[in-house]
Amino acid sequence: MREMRHEKLEISVFHEQLSNGLNVYVIPRPGFQQTFAMFSTKYGSIDREFVVPGEDNAIVVPDGIAHFLEHKMFEQEDGEDVFNTFARYGGSANAFTSFDMTAYLYSCTDNLAENTETLLNFVQAPYFTEQTVEKEKGIIGQEIRMYDDDPGWRVYFNLLAAMYEQHPIKIDIAGTVESISHITKDTLYQCYNTFYHPSNMNFVLVGDVNAEQMMTLVRDNQAAKDFTRQPEIQRFFPEEKPSADKQRVEQHMSVSIPKVQFGYKDPSRLTGRELLVNEYSTAIGLESIIGRSSALFNSLYEAGVVDKNFGWSYDSTPNFSHSVFGGDSKDPERLLGEVEKAFADVVKNGISEADFKRARAKLIGRSMAELDSPRGIARNFTSYRFKDAEYFDIVSVLEEITLEQVNQRLRDHLVPDRRSVSLVLPK
Repeated sequence: MREMRHEKLEISVFHEQLSNGLNVYVIPRPGFQQTFAMFSTKYGSIDREFVVPGEDNAIVVPDGIAHFLEHKMFEQEDGEDVFNTFARYGGSANAFTSFDMTAYLYSCTDNLAENTETLLNFVQAPYFTEQTVEKEKGIIGQEIRMYDDDPGWRVYFNLLAAMYEQHPIKIDIAGTVESISHITKDTLYQCYNTFYHPSNMNFVLVGDVNAEQMMTLVRDNQAAKDFTRQPEIQRFFPEEKPSADKQRVEQHMSVSIPKVQFGYKDPSRLTGRELLVNEYSTAIGLESIIGRSSALFNSLYEAGVVDKNFGWSYDSTPNFSHSVFGGDSKDPERLLGEVEKAFADVVKNGISEADFKRARAKLIGRSMAELDSPRGIARNFTSYRFKDAEYFDIVSVLEEITLEQVNQRLRDHLVPDRRSVSLVLPK
């Protein structure tokens, strides 16, 4: 077991890669009442074309299968409901699937060993039958139809579909009713056996815990199971042009106020510290231009063009990157026009040093505040580990970023032909 000490943050991370390839991280946080654990695989909705270990040719699986698999993992061969098992030990369990990872998690204040054993054991004991797979299609089909009727969900996925021509990020994480109709017991096992091998997974535990005791518990649990070594997974993604596929898309739904989202496709495909520098240089720039304390946001807010829910985000991964801005607006054309003018001015003249310092200080403060949440630490730490980046390096990266780096990033990112607009308008 190796200790990685982040002296400035007064945080230690204890790490060990077990003989089966599983990376285990224990992050003691003295004084925390809650313990949070996350058992995650580097497998999400975009992983639709890959080579199954032991085979020669790539296969393409139905859209939505990663999310479908997450649902099915809670079904046990003995008929026991896993949620009842956690409840018996005072644990609260959940799971989620994103574009690039699937995670199973629990939080508790007691019975740490029992809850940890339950989490590790149920995720490593898949049980699918054709009958239960067919039953699940009806349940997930209802979930998909519910999201199809959600204007906030539609304006977001319509934007991704406008930005990307080929990349599977344009497809809803849950797939479609038609795509999940092709999922079988065998395709679920193909995905499970490929992506749920310990060498493709992380176990992260955060709380007021003894690192050596918890590492021993996980080590003994894994040693009692039989996993053969697996080669690195071959995944395939289509070539994607740098420009947006469509400049603008519209959909009419039952809404009282138009919903508007716009964003910029980004060709950045980085990992490690380079990814952090790129992500947070972009974040400082966008926060300074259109964050809550910016002059642009406040002028739009005071004019009634946006409300307090208007915001921005920037996602950077080794496989896709883009920014998204949006919210509700009574006058989306004015919003788009004023933002376009402001962005063009920033690209030409740059942001001021005062705005740069204000935005950077805000992001440092937000990053420090997140360290008070065991859930936030576990989720962010896991996500950045899958990108070969260190979550606890964010504050030092922010402190090193310069005004010149931010202005160059804004010039590289805010390119007009990479912008798409998505509108959901009243019928």
